[in-house]
Amino acid sequence: MRSMQKNRVNILFILTDDQGAWAMGCAGNQDVKTPNLDRLAERGIRFSEFYCASPVCSPARATLVTGKMPSCHGVQDWIEKGNMDSRRYPHMEGTPDFDPRDRAIDYLAGHKTYMEILAENGYQCALSGKWHLGDNVTPKKGFSRWYTIGKGGCRYYYPDICDEGELSNPRRYVTDLITERALQDLEEMAEDERPFYLSVHYTAPHSPWGEEEHPAEYRRLYEDCAFTATPDLPIHPWQARTCPIGDTPEKRRENLTGYYAALSAMDEGVGKLLKRLEEKGMAENTVVIFTSDNGMNMGHHGIWGKGNGTYPPNMYDSSIKVPFIISLPDGKHSGEVCKNMVSQYDVFPTILELAGCEWETEALQPGRSLVELFQSPEKEMPERVVVYDEYSKTRMIKKNHYKYIHRYGGGPCEFYDLRQDPEEVFNLYGDEKYREITAAMRQEMELWFAKYTQEKTDARKYDAKGRGQWDLCWKDGAFNQGIEMYYAEK
Repeated sequence: MRSMQKNRVNILFILTDDQGAWAMGCAGNQDVKTPNLDRLAERGIRFSEFYCASPVCSPARATLVTGKMPSCHGVQDWIEKGNMDSRRYPHMEGTPDFDPRDRAIDYLAGHKTYMEILAENGYQCALSGKWHLGDNVTPKKGFSRWYTIGKGGCRYYYPDICDEGELSNPRRYVTDLITERALQDLEEMAEDERPFYLSVHYTAPHSPWGEEEHPAEYRRLYEDCAFTATPDLPIHPWQARTCPIGDTPEKRRENLTGYYAALSAMDEGVGKLLKRLEEKGMAENTVVIFTSDNGMNMGHHGIWGKGNGTYPPNMYDSSIKVPFIISLPDGKHSGEVCKNMVSQYDVFPTILELAGCEWETEALQPGRSLVELFQSPEKEMPERVVVYDEYSKTRMIKKNHYKYIHRYGGGPCEFYDLRQDPEEVFNLYGDEKYREITAAMRQEMELWFAKYTQEKTDARKYDAKGRGQWDLCWKDGAFNQGIEMYYAEK
């Protein structure tokens, strides 16, 4: 049992969708306009080496809330089916992507989230925004406020909003809706003497990026942008059609304009949340965390998309490295950058320690709290020089300046010396000079995954191709293969 002194801080956790670590002004991007994120970084600590556990949304989100790897929690791809029981909402038939066959599946059955532990320790917990881990309509354990998206993802206008179990399609921009509900939650939870945890999960900057998807005021910010912060390269030979591809100058400009417009709209929402904390006198007792579910290639390496932007999946840093900024109430270490390598599986123990909770660490949770790094963000910690990542039959270990990627299915393995080749251009796998290092890293990786993998949910068994988690679903706590079989049984 882990026991901490209860300091009772509030926690505002902001999560974006498909935002690479490169997509912020404070990270050196001269094109994108993110003044509020830049301000948050100025008064907090920005982690420049923060990695997702899987370069696809639902697996990464499941790791964030459970502290376990995909080969343990079982979410291997984005959740296409199992988002809600469509039969309960006949009035939604005819709306985009509505599937009358869909049935609610709780993909995290049997896994405890840190929100549950926060609630057990006296926190009031609220969600405003994307959940996308199955059975979205049903409020998850620990949450007393539940405002989300019925089918997991959505278009920016006319989203399918689930408000405390009721579904509707408001004629509004989803980023504004998420911000407005979060502001309402802050107002109401401030009146309660209990500390609060608020998850604000934006859909931005996920596609679609077309002109009709984002307000003109944000698109105009990039009318004259030369878009030099992202590479303009030939399309990668492994490119998959999982998102809009910028394969012409016109399509590239449209995609980048929409992506950046979505970011700037979200950034304005973040600014409103920070302002409300200050207005309500809560800023001095609230931890603010900003991060994303996975990275994103917007032409990087010639790829448009994240880890499933190619097949076989890719593990480039642009796919697996995400923003992570934390602003602490004490204001110490403002504007500092921490360069130690850390991961999404570290978020679970970090939040619980910040909240002063009592909890038992499970053997299948590899994470370590980041709190020690908040005290000395500039200090190099030798024990934090290794991170791991996985998606389907592809696994990665990054150690110091070396990166090894192993593919258990089709496709070549990769090895990069990032000190000599930070852009990951030259695959040195098979080079005699690195043979011993490669072998040692593979062994270290396989020993680590063996420790944090459950046999029945081992991702190497399943060939996720970025088309959604069709063949993996939970039913009554049992792991089943074949979602069509699930429908037949229903």
